[in-house]
Amino acid sequence: MVPTPNIYCLVSGAAEGRTRLNAFDEALLKAGVGDTNLVRMSSILPPAAQEISVSELKLPKGGLIPLAYGTIDSTTPGQLISTAIGIGIPEDDEEPGVIMEFEDHSPLDTVEAIVRQMVVDAFEYRNRKLKEIKSIGIEHKVERCGAVFAAAVLWYK
Repeated sequence: MVPTPNIYCLVSGAAEGRTRLNAFDEALLKAGVGDTNLVRMSSILPPAAQEISVSELKLPKGGLIPLAYGTIDSTTPGQLISTAIGIGIPEDDEEPGVIMEFEDHSPLDTVEAIVRQMVVDAFEYRNRKLKEIKSIGIEHKVERCGAVFAAAVLWYK
């Protein structure tokens, strides 16, 4: 059985590349998770998980890293691409939080407002009290072939 993560970190990156996959790969590097194997998970923050900074996040190279993420790419020069992650922290430390992700061809402030509302909605239909919302997002104007990536990385301390 895999242990339940007890720390999390919000990361983001944007990049241009020769191909969509290369742009995505470089965005991962800029976010600090490019030399790991991403394990995309559904969007629940374990109870009492503590936030750490990117500089504190020590991930094993090649490791299987659980995270919730949003990403979008484009090959249309001049197009705006944005993604954001929102984490709802519950008032009760014994309850899990909720992670939401959203991406679109819209400005970051629009994308981030949508993802934050998604968190509010998720707490409402869970009948759970929301203490705070933490979010991170990134936008990028495509030059040739661009990608953006934002994630909540879950790990162990």
